[in-house]
Amino acid sequence: MLDFVPRKIFFVKGVGVHKEKLESFEMALRDAGVQQFNLVRVSSIFPPGCEIVSKQKGLLELKPGQIVFCVMSENSSNEPNRLMAAGVGLALPADKNHYGYLSEHHSYGQTDEEAGEYAEDLAASMLASTLGVTLPSDNLCWDDKEQAYKISGKIVKTCNFTQSYVGTKGPDWVTVLAAAIFVP
Repeated sequence: MLDFVPRKIFFVKGVGVHKEKLESFEMALRDAGVQQFNLVRVSSIFPPGCEIVSKQKGLLELKPGQIVFCVMSENSSNEPNRLMAAGVGLALPADKNHYGYLSEHHSYGQTDEEAGEYAEDLAASMLASTLGVTLPSDNLCWDDKEQAYKISGKIVKTCNFTQSYVGTKGPDWVTVLAAAIFVP
């Protein structure tokens, strides 16, 4: 039986601008440095024992044309001056034998920081629910939630990788993307 559990993961983000929507996506992939792979989107589980590596180190282990699994968020618009964002959130458990979570969030009107915190909150919330971590209130801001999760001792790390961009003044398409790239 084949084992498809990734050993390593790295994160990328990019922006593409072009008169054609598809080509703006290609330009965003190029900006992120992953245009040479056949990317297959998967759901949001961070495998137990998976190592986070730099983009440069991860790319060295992949070959052009290779089928590569990823968790990707993307957003596109050709609306003039439209603020858009795409982010991937990450939440890791303290127990390295337990899986973590990745999340995808794409939005309009949010900055890097706003969209990134939202993506990070999504990943942490999903992980917290599987670990039985409850919050004192659902109305907490992200900083307070993050503290509560870490104080529980069950969630050790959260972060996000987010790209935002304000669209052009003309008719060009803009695509933003952020992705977690798995290395087999």
